[in-house]
Amino acid sequence: MTIQYSRDHEWINAADSNAAVVGITVHAQDALGDVVFVELPEVGTVLAQGDVAGVVESVKAAADVYMPVAGEITEVNEALRDDPSLANSDPLGAGWFFKVKLADASQLSALMDETTYTAFAQNA
Repeated sequence: MTIQYSRDHEWINAADSNAAVVGITVHAQDALGDVVFVELPEVGTVLAQGDVAGVVESVKAAADVYMPVAGEITEVNEALRDDPSLANSDPLGAGWFFKVKLADASQLSALMDETTYTAFAQNA
């Protein structure tokens, strides 16, 4: 599966119908500026689609990180906690935030593909 995007500027890459990786988009990190702190969810936390899963703070602002789909947090990116700048330097790679076990894979269909998200972000 390819990366999909939420209206709240998170990306999700669902490798299969059970598990996915979540992070913030290039647009989000550009808007925030230099990320200096991230608050990640606890492993084992179960969240609904749209719930606040964490916080990202930059020199400009703080922003919530939302769950693009419902599920259980299975892993967090400890490297990001140690080096928050990864969210800027590699937001779609090493700067991922957490992994989630999907509660309802059908929620992925409501998210945007890259072309749709790019157009959305230009108007955000």
